[in-house]
Amino acid sequence: MNENVLVLNQNFEPLNVCATKRAMCLIVVGKANVLQNGRGVIRTPSRTFPRPSVIRLNYMIHRPRPEPRLTRREIFRRDNYTCQYCGKRPPDLTIDHIVPRHRGGQRTWENLVAACPRCNARKGGRTAQEAGMPLWRRPTEPPATYEYLFRGYLKQNTDWARFIKGWMTSQ
Repeated sequence: MNENVLVLNQNFEPLNVCATKRAMCLIVVGKANVLQNGRGVIRTPSRTFPRPSVIRLNYMIHRPRPEPRLTRREIFRRDNYTCQYCGKRPPDLTIDHIVPRHRGGQRTWENLVAACPRCNARKGGRTAQEAGMPLWRRPTEPPATYEYLFRGYLKQNTDWARFIKGWMTSQ
C-alpha cells in the first residue's frame, strides 16, 4: 500500500506522487479514477479494486507552476549526486559554497554545489579558483520542467513516462 502513484490533474497535467493508500481513498470517495493499473488488485470483503499506478482527478486543481526549492536534497539532485570537483559519487556528500560565506558568498543556486568531504576539506575557506579546483559543471538553478521534477520516479515507474513526457513537450 506504500507504492508510488502518479496523480494527474483533470487536464492530465502531472500534479504529484502519493502512496497507494492515499490514491485508494481518492478513488473510493469518487474524487479520482484509475487511468493505469498493471499492479494487480486490492481485495476488500465486499469489493475488488484495481491497484492504481496512475490516477486522474475528476476536478481541476489550479495551482502555480512548481519550482524547485533551494534545499540540500535539490542541490544533490541537480548535481546528480556527484562531487562537482572530482566527479566521484560518495555516499556522504556535503554542500560547498564556491565563494565562502565569510567572503560574502550567498546561499544561491549559483554558489552552492555538491562536494565529497575530501574535496570540501581540501578547498577549505578559499574560492574554487584559489584552491585550483575547477568545477565540472557551472551551477545554475535547475529547470522547473516535469522531467526534472519527476525524474527520480521515472526510473522505477517506466509506465509513467507517457503521461509525463506529453507535458514536457508542451511547456
